[in-house]
Amino acid sequence: MNWWIMDDNNIVVMKFGGTSVGTIEKINKVADRAIIANKEGKNVVITVSAMGDTTDDLIGLSAKISNNPSRREMDMLLSTGEQVSSSLLAMAIIEKGAKAVSLTGYQTGILTDDTFSEAKILDVGKKRIFKEFSKGNIVIVAGFQGVTSECDITTLGRGGSDTTAVALASALGAKYCEIFTDVEGVFTGDPNIITNARKINILSYDEMLEFASSGAKVLHLRAVEYAKNHEVIIHVRSSFNNNEGTWVMNTESVNDKMEQAVVSGVSYDTNQVKISVFGIPDVPGVAARLFSEFAEAHINVDMIVQNVSEKGKAAISLTIKNEDLKIAKEVIDRMKITLHIESVEVDTDIAKVSIVGAGMKSHPGVASKMFSCLGENNINIEMISTSPIIISCVLRKDRVKEAIRLLHDCFSLEKE
Repeated sequence: MNWWIMDDNNIVVMKFGGTSVGTIEKINKVADRAIIANKEGKNVVITVSAMGDTTDDLIGLSAKISNNPSRREMDMLLSTGEQVSSSLLAMAIIEKGAKAVSLTGYQTGILTDDTFSEAKILDVGKKRIFKEFSKGNIVIVAGFQGVTSECDITTLGRGGSDTTAVALASALGAKYCEIFTDVEGVFTGDPNIITNARKINILSYDEMLEFASSGAKVLHLRAVEYAKNHEVIIHVRSSFNNNEGTWVMNTESVNDKMEQAVVSGVSYDTNQVKISVFGIPDVPGVAARLFSEFAEAHINVDMIVQNVSEKGKAAISLTIKNEDLKIAKEVIDRMKITLHIESVEVDTDIAKVSIVGAGMKSHPGVASKMFSCLGENNINIEMISTSPIIISCVLRKDRVKEAIRLLHDCFSLEKE
C-alpha cells in the first residue's frame, strides 16, 4: 500500500475485463482473488465485462438481422454478455465455499439517461449492495449497463464496465477502484510495438484522459472523467499477478515528492477517418451549423482544420471514429444543399499519433522536437492539434508504428 492511500475503508471495488474472465479457468482465478479479499475482512464488489469476444459476437448476430438495428434493442442484446460473466463468477465463488450474488445494473440501481448505446450515469443506488454485504455476500455487478427512469436497459458504450466500477467506488465511498486487465498498468507506449516501453507508476487524471482520448485502450475515457469529477483513485493492474500497477489520481498531492515528466508517453489511434468538406461559404455561422448537426447525431468530432480558399469559399477537414462514418455521411448529405457544399472527400487511411505529458505546460520546444523527429524521418504531418498537455498529429496509417517508436526514442521515454 502506498503512502498516499489511507486504507480506512473496508470496501473493495474490483473490475475485471473481458480477457480476465474469458475462460472458466480465468473466472475461477478471479473468484480466488475475490475470496482472499473477503477473508481479509473486506466487503467486495466486483464489476465484470462480457467474456472474451462475446460483445463482438452479439454485434455480428444483430448484423445478420438488420443493417441499422434499433439502439434500444442493441442495448437489450449487448447487456446480456455482462450478465453471463457475472452469474458464472458468482457460481464459481459459491462453488468454492464462499457467498456471492450477481446483480444487473437495474438490480443494483444504476440510473442512466436514455441515450441508448452511450448512456451516462445519473445515480448509483447503494441500498441493495449494503443489504447483500449484511448477508456476507461478495457482490458481482454486471458492468456496462444501467436503466432509465422508464426501466429501459441502457449501455454505457464500449469499455463502459470501467465506468460502472468507478461509479460504484464513488457511491460506496471506496478509497480506490482496482481495474484489472491483461497488462500491468499504463505504459509509455504500446508494449506490443515498443519493446522498451516502461510502466508508468503515477498519472494525473488529465494525463490519463488524454491517453484514453488519443487511442490508449487501458481505461475507458468516461471512467477517467467520472473518477476526476468524483476524486476516485484508480489502480490499473494485471489480473494475472499481484504486482503494483499504475495509479491514476490527483497528482497535486504528491507533486512535492515527485517531478512531473515533460512527456509521459506516446499513444496512437488507427480507428480514425478524415472527412474534408469543400466549397462551403466563408461566412459566420456555417461551421456552427455543420457541427451542431454532428452533435445532434451524437458524433464526437476530434480534430478540426478550416482553410479559406478563393472566391469566398472555405474547406473544413475533421476527424471522427470509423464507426461514426456512416452517420456522418448521412449528416453531410442532408446539409449539402443548405450549406452549398461542393464536394466531400473521405480518407480512411489515416492514424493519429500523440505525445502526452503534464510537464509540457512548463517546457517550451516540445512540439518543435516532435515535428522535427517526424520530419527528419520523412513522415508527413497532415493535421495538428495541441493542448497544454498533449500534441497530436494525423499521418498515414502505414507509418504509425514507425512514428511511435521514433517518438518514444526521441523523448527517451524508456528512462525513469
